[in-house]
Amino acid sequence: MAPSPGILQNLRVALIHHWLVRMRGGERVLESLCRIFPQADIYTLVFDPQGIAERIRSHTITTSWIQKLPWATKYYSQYLPLFPVAIEQFDLSAYDLVLSSDAAVGKGVITRPETCHICYCHTPLRYAWSAYHTYLQAVQSSLRRSLAAFLMSYLRTWDAAASMRVDYYIANSETVARRIQKYYRRESVVIYPPIATSRFQTSSSLAEYYLAVGQLAPYKRFDIAVDAFNELGRPLLIVGEGPEYSNLKKRARKNITIIGRASDEALRKYLSQCRALIFPGEEDFGMIAVEAHASGRPVIALSRGGAVETVIPEVNGLLFEEETATSLVKAVRQFEAVESKFDPRTIKQTAAPFDEVRFEEELARFVCEKVQEHRDRFEVGRRQP
Repeated sequence: MAPSPGILQNLRVALIHHWLVRMRGGERVLESLCRIFPQADIYTLVFDPQGIAERIRSHTITTSWIQKLPWATKYYSQYLPLFPVAIEQFDLSAYDLVLSSDAAVGKGVITRPETCHICYCHTPLRYAWSAYHTYLQAVQSSLRRSLAAFLMSYLRTWDAAASMRVDYYIANSETVARRIQKYYRRESVVIYPPIATSRFQTSSSLAEYYLAVGQLAPYKRFDIAVDAFNELGRPLLIVGEGPEYSNLKKRARKNITIIGRASDEALRKYLSQCRALIFPGEEDFGMIAVEAHASGRPVIALSRGGAVETVIPEVNGLLFEEETATSLVKAVRQFEAVESKFDPRTIKQTAAPFDEVRFEEELARFVCEKVQEHRDRFEVGRRQP
């Protein structure tokens, strides 16, 4: 566990997370933040305790009024137009430090001038910025598509304004740092997210299947993986759930199995025994790729986004250049020609720099530095006539 400098122990801390309904990458980051700040209170739009880890549940959690709306914990995304108003209603005036873990609207909380607000940014609002056209094209109804375009225009305006409420940004990858600079015109420091590398083990025996894991959302491009493996005829196991589940199920041939959600234990087993992890879309960072490496398995990834920061060609995986099934098919065949050259022990070593202990130490140091810097700046400003 990361050391807890005295300045952190004495802070009144609020952690902001957009929603808490199940444990995915952002929630794993929040779990680490809870270890660093055991005294912190948590604020979130909606909260479903059944899907959230005990470490997070042990904190005092305050939800927005969206929690009281019908089926909010299941269909929270349908209330997207209300998110900006809801997030601004949290009263954070009692806190010295506000730390938002954000890929949506968390950065938009309103704080006092003397409160230090640090945002750990998983990505700027994806469906309004970097993946806007991908999301828009996935909307089937022309009427809904037109309404979505107007909504996203409003959200971009609000999000750009809300981005200025943050005092300091942390990006979860160089990819996200570039997005923060592009869309918010703000500088950031990169601290890679925490991976519990010790929980993943290599396997002495491998199965025949390839593996793809993640939320079945349009920007993840699981459709590319399905089309590629329809052509290859190789076994592909897809673990995940989301809006694209039915479409992918209809599209997939018999060699492709889509199983929905899996337990952590089952997922670790799938990772350790797969031939390789297929990573077909552009990710912000891609924690699952590092988890595959921690399991000693190579990753075949699109050469964009966070994958280029973790996949070392011919050491722990391969990269393919074009976001197409044809390009992925070519990469899989290239992989199979050199598959025996990938060493599980070497691959596992490449995951070590992303360990959760490293994350907690780096983040604690950054927060200590910036809280003190913010205090000094505020005191100077207050003394000026």
